[in-house]
Amino acid sequence: MSSAKTSVSTVSVFTDFKEITKMGLSLSVVFSSLAGYLLGAETINLITLLLLAIGGYFMVGASNAYNQIIERDLDALMDRTKNRPIPAGRMSVNTAFIIATTFTILGLITLYVINPKTAMWGAISIFLYTSVYTPLKTKTALSVFVGALPGAIPFMLGWVAARNAFGIEPGTLFAIQFFWQFPHFWSIGWFLHEDYKKGGFFMLPTGKPDKGTAVQIIMYSIWTTLVSILPVFGFTGDLKLSIVGAIIVLLLGFVMIFYAFRLFKERSIKAAKQLMLSSVFYITMLQIIYVADKFLS
Repeated sequence: MSSAKTSVSTVSVFTDFKEITKMGLSLSVVFSSLAGYLLGAETINLITLLLLAIGGYFMVGASNAYNQIIERDLDALMDRTKNRPIPAGRMSVNTAFIIATTFTILGLITLYVINPKTAMWGAISIFLYTSVYTPLKTKTALSVFVGALPGAIPFMLGWVAARNAFGIEPGTLFAIQFFWQFPHFWSIGWFLHEDYKKGGFFMLPTGKPDKGTAVQIIMYSIWTTLVSILPVFGFTGDLKLSIVGAIIVLLLGFVMIFYAFRLFKERSIKAAKQLMLSSVFYITMLQIIYVADKFLS
């Protein structure tokens, strides 16, 4: 009986750990960083790749834990977040803080071993996310613009880890992920609008799921697609994209733009969810295509 209880508690502790660090989101961010590294690496170093994956997970996990500490009272008000470890009472603030600070320290050390610039960008990311973006979410819809800055760093971070330098190439990777976040997060803000309202969050540019928000989503979907094909024109340094690669990326962009227009037309929760899924598909496939294009061209 006691062993059954122990196994249940072990499972629940692991589940809470996954939730406090948002494991799914953290792994997707690590994926972005690794893609950026593969694009920037002249020769692939598996140790660096491993350090980037571990350090990246620590940094994102820390950011998510800090976020849940700061927003614990608001999380308790929303259906989407009320069962998170802290508001549900399964984890104390002190425990979450120990996890967050430990992850921060280990993350910075791990990224510093790669090179100091990678650690610096990791530190900037965690600071912007926890100290600027998180407090702004209940003050202004501009928080999404601020949040897009740390959110755009991982793809770029991988290149910096590979080259120990910042230039046009990581800048382009940053721009792609920066613009992409607006259709992505605004679509989430759209279908979770009523829930976000309970927590007092301002997530949509006009403050509500209306035609104005839908128009901005369309514009940012178009800009994301245009920025994504810039490397085909040859002025992004060592970041290159073949014509075939650019055509595939363009077609993926058209799919996202199609769903953005559908949202404008229908203005429904279903259309917003479809756009969100298409945006996730877009950024994942773009990173795979960029890497495949480099090694196959």
